[in-house]
Amino acid sequence: MRHGLAFLGWAGRYLWSGWAGAAGLFCIAAAWQAGHELYGSFILPAPLETAHEVVKLAQDEAFRRAARETAERAALGFTLSVLIGTAAGIAAGYSFAAMRLMRPVVTVILGVPPIAWIVLALIWFGAGGGTAVMTVVVASLPISFAGGLEGAATRDRGLDAMARSFGAGPLMRLNTVTIPHMVSYLFPAWTTTAGSAWKVTVMAELLSNAGGLGGDLASARALFDIPRVTAIVLVTVGFALFTEYALIQPVRDRLEQWREAGLPWGVKR
Repeated sequence: MRHGLAFLGWAGRYLWSGWAGAAGLFCIAAAWQAGHELYGSFILPAPLETAHEVVKLAQDEAFRRAARETAERAALGFTLSVLIGTAAGIAAGYSFAAMRLMRPVVTVILGVPPIAWIVLALIWFGAGGGTAVMTVVVASLPISFAGGLEGAATRDRGLDAMARSFGAGPLMRLNTVTIPHMVSYLFPAWTTTAGSAWKVTVMAELLSNAGGLGGDLASARALFDIPRVTAIVLVTVGFALFTEYALIQPVRDRLEQWREAGLPWGVKR
């Protein structure tokens, strides 16, 4: 009962904090409306017009199937890049030799433009979902790697040694010392990785003609269907916002509740 009430209190506080974010989105909508008033519907459809187009697209079975394809590819690419990049980053953070070995590799991967990876993936995998997933993994992996590396390399070794002197085993030190410290590095990296996954997936689909939202975007561009283009962009942004604020940030907020213990009453993030 006590834990249930505590969870409800946290959930209510988290939802209430969303008003500030909503205000920021309304400011973007206001700037969007101003651009529409200045240039007209052919250049920039109004937010309300785009919302009506999104509702119309949501009733189209083919569009829902395309959105599902994009979501599956982005989720698979995000998962692989987070698992591989974070594990490699943590391993490098624990070993200076591995850090020196892997940092140049990551720099080389970062230096290759995503469009070049798309061309290579098209040659290797053909025009299909594999191209989008591979491009997401290669483009997003360095971000997760950097988060894991910085989190592990900057851990408080003195605190870890103190825990060891009190008889704490490796697992207890990992759970109580290392992971709480790494969370503040990993989640910003994972948030950026998620945003990149959605953008790169749609871009890869558009350039490789692999269906999904990118394929719909290419068709709408060819037909100069500007409301459909803005609606697809709005749907993609909606997916990215849902990933961050409904899936990633709640987990981070729960794991970092210990930070609020030292704050005075009423001071919240």
